Order: sequence, then structure tokens, then C-alpha cells
Amino acid sequence: MQFIDTHTHLYVAHFDDDRAAMVARATAAGITKFYIPAIDSTYTQRMYELEAEFPGKIRLMMGLHPTSVKENYQEELQHVYEQFEKRSFAAVGEIGIDLYWDKSTLDIQIEAFKAQIQLAKKLDLPIVIHCRESFDEIFAVLEEEKHDRLRGIFHCFTGTLEQAHRAIGFGMLLGIGGVATFKNGKIDKFLAEIPLKHLVLETDSPYLAPVPHRGKRNESSYLRLVSAKLADIYGVSEQEIATQTTANAKRLFENS
Repeated sequence: MQFIDTHTHLYVAHFDDDRAAMVARATAAGITKFYIPAIDSTYTQRMYELEAEFPGKIRLMMGLHPTSVKENYQEELQHVYEQFEKRSFAAVGEIGIDLYWDKSTLDIQIEAFKAQIQLAKKLDLPIVIHCRESFDEIFAVLEEEKHDRLRGIFHCFTGTLEQAHRAIGFGMLLGIGGVATFKNGKIDKFLAEIPLKHLVLETDSPYLAPVPHRGKRNESSYLRLVSAKLADIYGVSEQEIATQTTANAKRLFENS
């Protein structure tokens, strides 16, 4: 079986002591590719070093994470633009709106989100959306910026069935990770009503480790715990989960 981890922050300090071993464990578990979202300019060099360390396995995104949208956000956006001028990336991400940590920056988060969606449309690239306590705000921006070729992933989808359908209606796939294994995660109650063609797998490692590792450091090999949970939810084999979600990820990222 082959899997793709569509969202892992493999460059952060949590992995500095055992990054190669973690990648080896993930590879042994069938994970063939790792898609790496950006946060802000302070991580760019680490992302490039990661890509060089694991040739053929790493695909980088570039973008400004909403929790990094501060007073200097225009400079950070300029950094994003400059990186795209230098080289290619798999997607614009992760971008979006986060109202869990700081509601006071909503206006500039929206501005930064719109600017990066417009960049994705110009470059015909997918977007990877961070949405925390901000579905209404995200949907309002997507409605304003909608386009036939706008597509991407609602990373770490934790919404309702109605919100899932609305996200799909905007051309988005749903990123499913450790939350699907949580007792209070809620999405496991309705996921089977969403066709598998709309899902991709992700870890968001080192965050959101699935049960039984909840609360500990997450890593890409734990993607198999998520796929096993989805196999149970959908009543299909894990092979089918692997085949469909991998095909979905390739369709989004490799055909862009």
C-alpha cells in the first residue's frame, strides 16, 4: 500500500533529533511522499534543507500561515512572492484564517488570505487552507474569490457535514488526520456520507497525533492509524483507502 502525507511540518525543531529515523519509519509504513506547508519566512531555509536531505520524497508549498499574519505581513507576503519567482512549489499554503489564537488580526488575515488566493489563481496552483474557528469567514472569502480552477484542501477538516459539502462545492478536498480517531472529534459520525474521492490523508505532524498517541508528538508513520480508522468508518479495506486517497492527492498536486 502507498500513502501520501499531504500535510506535515517535518522541518520544525520537534524532529531535529530523529528526523531521518522518522522518515524511515514512515517510508516503511508505505508513505511515499510528504507535502510540506510553509509558516513564514523564518522557516524557509529549513524547508529547503529538508527538501535537499530527502530528494524525491519532499514537496514544498509556500505561503503565509494566518497565525503569522502580524504587523509585518506585507513584508512576509513579499517574501512569499519572491520565493515563487525563484522556483516552483506544489501549492500556496498553508493560508487561511485562524480566530482561535487572535481575533484582533482578522482584517489583515482576510487581506493576506485573499492576496494568496489571487496568487494561486494567477499561477494555477492549489491552495491549502487553515481554518480554525473561522468557517464563515473562510467561506465568505472563497465566495468572493471563486474561480473554475480554484482548488485545494481544507486542511485538518473539523466542520459539520453541511460545512463539508460547502467546502467541496468550492473545489476543495477535505484533509483528514488524527481528529478522525478522537472520541470527541465528531467528524467520524458523518464522514461515511462523503464520497472517498473528496478526501486526502494528512498528519499535521508534529501536531494532532491520532489515538493511541493523542497528546504526544505526531509523525507521518501514524498516518496508518488514520487510514485504518477510515477503513472502519467506510467499511472498506485499508488498501481501498490508500488507493483512493493517494489518487486524490496526486490528482490535486501532480496535475496542477
